[in-house]
Amino acid sequence: MSRSTAFLAIPVIAGLVLTLYGACVVLTALLGLPWDLFLPWWVRILGLALVAYGIGMLGWVFRFRGPRPILESTWVTLLKLLGRERLEVPAGRTEPLTVAGPYRLVRHPLYSGVDGLTFGIAVLVDHPWAYLGAFLLALWFAIVLAPFEERELLALFGPPYEAYMRRTRRFLPRKRD
Repeated sequence: MSRSTAFLAIPVIAGLVLTLYGACVVLTALLGLPWDLFLPWWVRILGLALVAYGIGMLGWVFRFRGPRPILESTWVTLLKLLGRERLEVPAGRTEPLTVAGPYRLVRHPLYSGVDGLTFGIAVLVDHPWAYLGAFLLALWFAIVLAPFEERELLALFGPPYEAYMRRTRRFLPRKRD
């Protein structure tokens, strides 16, 4: 996969997220929801903990795997989701199964980090459209993207990925014994 093809994922993903949040702003206005929820400042400050978690997890993922392999695998998964590639074909997704680093805590640390970041920002800004956007994005990860990616990884890696799924949670780490 060429470098320019991998970096196509950036504007496509950014465009999808901006469209989602734009739709949430419009929906908030159409439903007549308040612009602010007026949470106390101390509750809003708690959003910083979620933002810190999100940035920490995303930083760890990018440091552990590097941006290019992440963008390449994201692009290939998106093409497969759109039906442009078969599930079991690597199609540029050439990295080995990764079960170390942040992946030993959760199967989808990138989605977990994005969820932490978006919910943290929503709490900080305290706007209904931000909560709605974070909720819809988390729903998209939980209902569509993560299950699809897991089917893809099962097709690519087979029993080793199945064993990894049994011992590692999808988004939130479990307490280790």
